[in-house]
Amino acid sequence: MKIETTKEKLQSVVSKAERLAGKHLSLPILSHLLLVAKKGTLTVRATNLDMGLEYSFPVKVEKEGEVAVPAQLFSSFFSTLQNAKSVVLEENEKKLVISGGGAKARLHTADASEFPTIPKAEGVSFSLDPNALVKGFRSVQYAGALGNLKPELGSVSVFHENEELVFAATDSFRLAEKRITLKKTPAQLPSILVPVKNAGEFIRLLEGERDEIRLSFGKGQLSAEGHNFLITSRLVEGTFPDYKQIMPKEFATEAIVLREELLGALKLTTLFSDRFNQLKFRIDPKKKLFELAARSEGLGESTQEVSAALTGNPLESNFNHRFVSDCLATIGSDSVKLCFSGENKPLLIGGVGDHSFRYLVMPMNR
Repeated sequence: MKIETTKEKLQSVVSKAERLAGKHLSLPILSHLLLVAKKGTLTVRATNLDMGLEYSFPVKVEKEGEVAVPAQLFSSFFSTLQNAKSVVLEENEKKLVISGGGAKARLHTADASEFPTIPKAEGVSFSLDPNALVKGFRSVQYAGALGNLKPELGSVSVFHENEELVFAATDSFRLAEKRITLKKTPAQLPSILVPVKNAGEFIRLLEGERDEIRLSFGKGQLSAEGHNFLITSRLVEGTFPDYKQIMPKEFATEAIVLREELLGALKLTTLFSDRFNQLKFRIDPKKKLFELAARSEGLGESTQEVSAALTGNPLESNFNHRFVSDCLATIGSDSVKLCFSGENKPLLIGGVGDHSFRYLVMPMNR
């Protein structure tokens, strides 16, 4: 194999692919990237068996071929390579020789035939703005559980309802739901569970893409395909909790606050929170009081009043401050609405004027 290409383009693709590769004791080939040069195109592939991707782009191909190179070393070399506008890659005696900007490196390669194929899901498919998928995953994936004890809780649920694509995630202590209106309604779209970690990779890999992508579902896999890339993730088998039953319908107290003011108050107050991240809300509509309080035996205590439009009954309730603040970065509205079901009962958060996002937080009753 021998090719010539711009350093900038190759580095951009390699940096995206490299993160999916990693150490794998039983399959060392997974720590490599596969480079395939054919018909004026270079295809870069990476997989960890849980998720895989391939990017293709035009290059000058002097000799077709394929080679597997160590992902981390290959990426690090290009990130530190200075003064090179173009680079030449040539395979020679089981080594990949890289030349550019007056620098030259020889990387040991692995047997390219051992590299796994990147599957493409076959089944239901439809076109979608990639920004919609990014927004859906970003709005909820942080609420999913870490670990594999309950795979369905470590996943983002994606399903179709009333011409909307619905994203939901929960770790049983909080739940996030985001609804994206679709221009084109897919027929018979199945309900799927995407691993939380893979949802984060979809965000990273698709952010900045402007052209429509093709989403495909089938045989336990989800694929996103663009004009020069393919991303495939495995899906989780299981049933996502029927969370609609626990969504509160009536509220005892409601508060509308500026999102940035609430974020600032949270950062200040929670410097003093205890090891359980406990935060107390004190609300009294008659006294026009909306106060955050935190206390730690070893550090001290802090209170912070925030201007708010208040209705309903006075209450005091404790919540995990991290669970409250996590959702605020994904709310686009300048103001947020906090709806309390009652003292020491669940809290529902959403943006004012935005009914596409709901976030439920369970209280801390210790």
